[in-house]
Amino acid sequence: MIRSEEVYKIGVFNKPHGIKGELQFTFTDDIFDRVDCDYLICLLDGILVPFFIEEYRFRSDTTALMKLEGVDSDRQARMFTNVEVFFPKKYLDEDDNEVLTWQYFIGFRVLDKQHGDLGEITAVDDSTMNILFCIEKDGEELLLPAHEEFIRKIDKKKREILVQIPEGLLG
Repeated sequence: MIRSEEVYKIGVFNKPHGIKGELQFTFTDDIFDRVDCDYLICLLDGILVPFFIEEYRFRSDTTALMKLEGVDSDRQARMFTNVEVFFPKKYLDEDDNEVLTWQYFIGFRVLDKQHGDLGEITAVDDSTMNILFCIEKDGEELLLPAHEEFIRKIDKKKREILVQIPEGLLG
């Protein structure tokens, strides 16, 4: 069984394209094109399910047309409309400093040099120009700007981010 901490969201399937099972895929990270992994993971009925990629082609820098193995008709493809798509973290090189999307950090613990443990990132709000980490600790939510200048160290193995928040930002 695939667990949510083993994957990170890279996009969503939109609507079927044509009659042969091809899907329109809107993505926030093109990692599926840069890393040698032949499958993606879809969230279907609350369960993370892997699907092998048969082929894909880019339409823009944020959309692609994708064909999954076993999805061969527009009727089958319609079942994937608005389905979230994830990528397995195990295919990422732990030593690689490759640019990751902010979504990758969901599930990471945030530690501040001065204030200590701030909590765990439960979501990323990227609906505005100022991207925010939604951090939860003891049932309380903290919104923290996801600015690269605040980040001091990222430990992918421990799933921790060390930050240094400017004085007065946390209250």
